[in-house]
Amino acid sequence: MKKTALLGFGNPVRSDDSVGCYVIEQLQRRLPANPDLIILDMGTSAFEVLFQLQGNERILLVDGVINTGEPDGTLYHLPAAEVEAAIQDDPMVFLHSLKWDQALSYAKKILRDDYPEDVGVYLISITNTKLNLGMSPAVLAAAERLVGIIADRLGLAVQPAVAPAAAP
Repeated sequence: MKKTALLGFGNPVRSDDSVGCYVIEQLQRRLPANPDLIILDMGTSAFEVLFQLQGNERILLVDGVINTGEPDGTLYHLPAAEVEAAIQDDPMVFLHSLKWDQALSYAKKILRDDYPEDVGVYLISITNTKLNLGMSPAVLAAAERLVGIIADRLGLAVQPAVAPAAAP
């Protein structure tokens, strides 16, 4: 297996926005240990992405995405090149408010030849970002599908889930 880092983003107290963290938590619990695999809950930080990319051959990011116009739970897989191409080069960006997509763009410039060739982004469409623990049923179902998709992509067997209750 390629040396891989899995990075999940989200806010665990903002309902469906916790989806990236949930997927990462499930992968941490349900995938077998592997010395070539790092699984990190990045929370709402993004600048740290720069430090996780170096030394890995493959990076997979997971997050929720709002305002897609698609139903909650719609799953997207984007190659990093598509995300990086959408970023405006802003030399005045405040690093403490840097988002992971911006971090990818800057990392490519900073790391140059050390930037991983295999970078992918998985997004799940969400609308509920209210203060609440737990996710809506559609987003939770998509998160569980994504756990399986990522495990398959890595060629690893995933253990069965014990899913939390969905938010009302």
